[in-house]
Amino acid sequence: MSQHRRRRPAKKKVKQRNAIVAGALAATVALGIGIALAAGGGDGGSPDGATRASGAGSAASRSGSGAASPSPTRSYPLSTTPQVIPAVRAHTPAHGPGWRPAHGERVVVTDARLADEGRLIAQELGLTYAGEKKDARAGDVRLAIAGGGNAESYTMTVRGGRVDITGPTDTGVFYGTRTLKQEVHGSAAAPEGVVRDQPAKPVRGFMLDIARKPFTASWIEDRVRELGDLKFNELGLHFSDDQGFRIESDTHPEIVSADHLTKAEVRRIVALAASRHITVVPEIDSPGHLGAVLAAHPDLQLRNASGTPTRGAIDISNAKSATVLDDLLDEYASLFPGGEWHLGGDEYQALTVSDPQASYPQLAAAARSAYGSGGNVADLTTGWLNDRASTARAHDRTLRVWNDGFFRSSSVQPAKDLQVAYWTGKEFGARLPTEYLAAGRKVVNYNDEYLYYVLGEPQTFVYPTGERIYEQWNPRVLRGTTAVSARYDSQILGGTFAVWCDLANSQTQDQVAAGIRMPLRATVQKLWDPGRPAMSWSAFEKLADRLG
Repeated sequence: MSQHRRRRPAKKKVKQRNAIVAGALAATVALGIGIALAAGGGDGGSPDGATRASGAGSAASRSGSGAASPSPTRSYPLSTTPQVIPAVRAHTPAHGPGWRPAHGERVVVTDARLADEGRLIAQELGLTYAGEKKDARAGDVRLAIAGGGNAESYTMTVRGGRVDITGPTDTGVFYGTRTLKQEVHGSAAAPEGVVRDQPAKPVRGFMLDIARKPFTASWIEDRVRELGDLKFNELGLHFSDDQGFRIESDTHPEIVSADHLTKAEVRRIVALAASRHITVVPEIDSPGHLGAVLAAHPDLQLRNASGTPTRGAIDISNAKSATVLDDLLDEYASLFPGGEWHLGGDEYQALTVSDPQASYPQLAAAARSAYGSGGNVADLTTGWLNDRASTARAHDRTLRVWNDGFFRSSSVQPAKDLQVAYWTGKEFGARLPTEYLAAGRKVVNYNDEYLYYVLGEPQTFVYPTGERIYEQWNPRVLRGTTAVSARYDSQILGGTFAVWCDLANSQTQDQVAAGIRMPLRATVQKLWDPGRPAMSWSAFEKLADRLG
């Protein structure tokens, strides 16, 4: 630059020059904003990986022409699909900063029915729950009931520095908040774009045997929170068996084990589950697996022709047996208000002998009395199951029975609305899953080859691994390792991962929680989307660790 001083221009010329420079600068800024908007840029802060537009420099051109150079602007790469468990079914990417929680930002709802969901996600992400609001602010998370279709579906839109989660029901909206929570926990932000998500299967369950091994209420509550975040929607409680009856009873306090859950504890579990859109499905197994009940009612114990008691089996020819079971079914219907009930029905030992009629003449006589001269023990047992179904059905329940509670040798047909809980093909007289499906029954997959976590690994059981479930199993694999035809897919309602406590002291409850952690995640992934996962197992494990 010349060392000579420049002559100060007249004031009028100064004003003109300033006007020209200001106009050029304004045009450049406008151009920069237009570019950013075209790239999907918003008014949020720069995320990790954001890049600046080229051409930034001084307001005056380096060439000395007096034109302003482009001002700094942000551009954003195309967003990537959220990494959550289970994986979202569809994501439309976009350019933009995404969304991350900041102190003081709001969660708002458009419907009072979403207040619980709104308060929960606000607490989890450190936001302010503002209730029902119509205004929109930057940083908002807005929850709304809208649209139709699958009741568990949701749409999550991240745009303009806000998050909108909509679904046809509060359940779908809740699942959207679970995706948002995982996104924030896993990568601190929700990516720009639109998630459209829904489960493939309506039954995504976890069953816990608290009869053989008591679990504390707080441990069960921790599992409920875990299940909710993973979008499971059922918690089964098997609370009556030979080893114990684990929930307080008013009608038959004599049968309750010393170590049990109080009704107050169960109500808290049920309420917590409901807040996570999880139905608690109780099971009082009968006519087998009733040892704890029979210990207090020895007169109801089934005995064979020589007078030897049959383990766990109640005498279904004794009218008092039905009274006791119906008392319990009626009592617990109010404690478990959900729509599902598991009746059990498996492993009635009277039907595992070579000649049930000869071994149990009292059952054979009752069968002939009820069903004519051709009536047999299988008929009587099926009739027992149908009668218990009638008791539970009066409480408006959907009913489920183990597959070995359906007998080929019975001329009495099980009620048509009984769902099949298919767990094994190893039982005496086992039938293939296709027999139930061809008959038009709906089936829930409990395949013991993949989904049974049996403490102590008795008989041929081994602890299932998440990797094996993730890579080999899907809801159509009902028995062993072979899938049924895809034409039956709509009849398979979903699946349930089950913990059974045959050798109760083999693991502590904390060891159980650790052991089932990855199998639960793999199971729900395949129930949400049965297809081959896009992510490798090792990557899935790392994701699970990152999400916590």
